[in-house]
Amino acid sequence: MGAAAGQAPEVLVVGAGVVGASVAWHLAARGADAVVLDAGAGPGAGSTARATGGFRHQFATAPNVRLSVLARERLRRFADDTGGDAGFRAVGYLFLAHDAAALAAFRAARAVQHACGVADAAELTPEAAAALNPHVDLDGAVGAAWCPSDGTFRPMQILRRYLDDAERRGARVRWEARVSRVERDAGGRVTRVHAGAESWAPRVVVNAAGPWAAGVAALCGVDLPVRPVRRQIAVTAPVPAPLDDGFPMTIWTRDAFHLRVRDGRALLNWPVDTPGAGGDPWDLTLHRPWLDAVRAFADARVPALRGVPLDDAAHWVGLYEMSPDKTLILGVDPACPNLVLANGSSGHGVMHAPATGLLASELALDGRATTLDARPFRPTRFAEGEAFPVSDLL
Repeated sequence: MGAAAGQAPEVLVVGAGVVGASVAWHLAARGADAVVLDAGAGPGAGSTARATGGFRHQFATAPNVRLSVLARERLRRFADDTGGDAGFRAVGYLFLAHDAAALAAFRAARAVQHACGVADAAELTPEAAAALNPHVDLDGAVGAAWCPSDGTFRPMQILRRYLDDAERRGARVRWEARVSRVERDAGGRVTRVHAGAESWAPRVVVNAAGPWAAGVAALCGVDLPVRPVRRQIAVTAPVPAPLDDGFPMTIWTRDAFHLRVRDGRALLNWPVDTPGAGGDPWDLTLHRPWLDAVRAFADARVPALRGVPLDDAAHWVGLYEMSPDKTLILGVDPACPNLVLANGSSGHGVMHAPATGLLASELALDGRATTLDARPFRPTRFAEGEAFPVSDLL
């Protein structure tokens, strides 16, 4: 079993992306003995480094809005907690509606947001939306949803600071440590986890393995409905003034095309499924027809980007960890009573990581989430017929 066969941390976290890093930090902040395993060679080898770094409160369901409110509270105290800067900028999210049905959906979602304490979520007329972001063609929008406390942040700054401070507080991180085998007792509980030359006998395991989470869960006897989904980002060359990093995240909800500006370049996103080679979702080569479509969207909707070339060396492909209802799975599956699942955020993992890490640490140490009611996110909701409605708005 190797030299470390007898090590028995209180909690073993699988995955050192931003969610796993947040879990580790929240565990270490409470004095728990935590070990983090990651198959990558170092921080950012997985999906976190491929996130664009958007944050929003504008969801249509109360549990997701509350998760955002909690995450924003954690981001506000991030520097005091960890000594680092999350890079948050409240540039806002602007959702453009192109028909009455979309406006009605915005209004219903806004009522939920207000009930959850997001008082600055507002409806805008087309004229107000144009004044707020004069750099875009509204493309026939009949109104908009706006929340100025939404914004952008730096995913890798959050990841690195959580990990660094967790280690300073005593957490141990193992890189190039892919989980290869899990031993369980007759009741389904994990008794030992093997990764590389080491093995561990934790009291609790937290699965924070992102797109790879289903494989980790399977080793623990859990059928986790999380799959990897390819998402591409196109990057322009440096953009001209007046476009800058204060550009609000702007989304055309008719087709979900959206963009932000980061480090003086526009990040263009059209979140549709794109095939990898041979249909392989793990293949991260760029799908060129998608790039042509995004170029056309940008030219039509952001006049200042016309003539600004795309930087072919800067585009990237990443992986969402997609659940069936596009919402976080957080909790314990009865098949493995000491495995906490923190998976399936479906593109919202980085923005919600400060909250998810806190709640997962509470589940691991206390047996339940105490800061926020996590029951709506439980893994058994699918079998119980209580999955979240999949909103075509948000």
